[in-house]
Amino acid sequence: MSVIEEKFDRWKHHEELAEAMIPVVGKLHREKDVTILLHSRSLVNKSVIDILKTHRYARQIDGVELSVTDTFPFLEAIADLELGASKIDLALLVRAYRSSGEGSSVAEFTAQALADATGENKPSAPGSQDVVLYGFGRIGRLVARLLVEKSGSGNGLRLRAVVVRKGKGDDLKKRASLLRRDSIHGAFKGSITVDEEKNQIIANGNVIQVIYSNAPSEVDYTEYGIKDAILIDNTGIWRDREGLSQHLRPGIAKVLLTAPGKGDVPNIVHGVNHLGVDLDERVLSCASCTTNAIVPPLKAMDDEFGITRGHVETVHSFTNDQNLLDNYHKADRRGRSAPLNLVITETGAASAVAKVLPDLDAKITGNSIRVPTPDVSIAILSLQLKRETTREEVNAHLRQTSLVGPMARNLDYTVATDAVSTDFIGARAASIVDGNASIVDGDSAILYVWYDNEFGYSCQVLRTVQYISGVEYPTFPRA
Repeated sequence: MSVIEEKFDRWKHHEELAEAMIPVVGKLHREKDVTILLHSRSLVNKSVIDILKTHRYARQIDGVELSVTDTFPFLEAIADLELGASKIDLALLVRAYRSSGEGSSVAEFTAQALADATGENKPSAPGSQDVVLYGFGRIGRLVARLLVEKSGSGNGLRLRAVVVRKGKGDDLKKRASLLRRDSIHGAFKGSITVDEEKNQIIANGNVIQVIYSNAPSEVDYTEYGIKDAILIDNTGIWRDREGLSQHLRPGIAKVLLTAPGKGDVPNIVHGVNHLGVDLDERVLSCASCTTNAIVPPLKAMDDEFGITRGHVETVHSFTNDQNLLDNYHKADRRGRSAPLNLVITETGAASAVAKVLPDLDAKITGNSIRVPTPDVSIAILSLQLKRETTREEVNAHLRQTSLVGPMARNLDYTVATDAVSTDFIGARAASIVDGNASIVDGDSAILYVWYDNEFGYSCQVLRTVQYISGVEYPTFPRA
């Protein structure tokens, strides 16, 4: 057999294994509330090529060969176990087996490594948690897509309603169409229909009630069978406790804002400070997309090297807040045409860092440049460190932080030499460190951090909702 034929046969074999993984991953998700991961990346609802690419990415970043031939036997072993609601990372299983599992079979090792997720230790399914979206704009629709994607067996988060002001004409059909198609993020993965008589959108079997209202005070959510729901305000109209508390109507237990909270409203960046949140708090904020992007790498750097001071410059895609053509805007410069200009503007992300990382209070400054791209931004972190280091040490630390530990789902890392902004559309991490662009000179470091300011942020919102509602499943094997 020639080398060419051998490589092609190997590819076909890998495709075959990836195809075999799909029904196993799906059944575990639907029937047992088990999500299969690979280095914190879900394999649920992924295509054959997506699964192979995820393996390839994990192999590149971890520096160790990892293919479907490695992971498939572990997936088969997992399917034979009586598991509770959980997340299981195949990459961590393979790594643990390679380091300490020699001498035992894959099935034996898997059963032992996942003992905390089986039998009497089996985590119980939390039951469903009602979620309401107040507003249905860019972030609202992406969060809706994620909620539908995560519906699984029906336990966990369930999108029950969307609250909007009624528009003219075929309002319901237009909103369903915007959920179905997106110019940046592509088509909705599944089926969407509408029930005009009941004002409902049905997405992959999830019945979403569309409630028309001009103000929070007009809605009694219990009339729609909604109880103890988490309401996600993605309008940004109200940002302080008094304004957001208007949402605490019958049927609503907590309110989560998808913008920086003002006053005493806690600002949460999942992966960094979410564990310190008072779960009895009823009004919370997910901070901004940029705050979510810069805080994980800042924490990683401060924990390892210490930060004396720093400046953050964000090169940010334009948003709906700007004008298509020159027109009035209350903020300086933002009235100028977004698709025609680079627009220098202010950002509150730097000052918001202190609300999440108090040790960096008054140490970080920031500014922003809005640019003519519709999505994906980059933050440039110029940091003065407390000790001297090297580019290799900084990159190694950030790569390791992206693989294991509390920020593995929030911080990502790439060494792709030709990476550009569109490569990160749909990235689920809050931020992605571009290792090839890192500059380190003694105690000075400059980091380039990509982030999908729409989808990556929406994933952070969802992670926060999962945590405050108690439906954030444990990950196995334990690190």
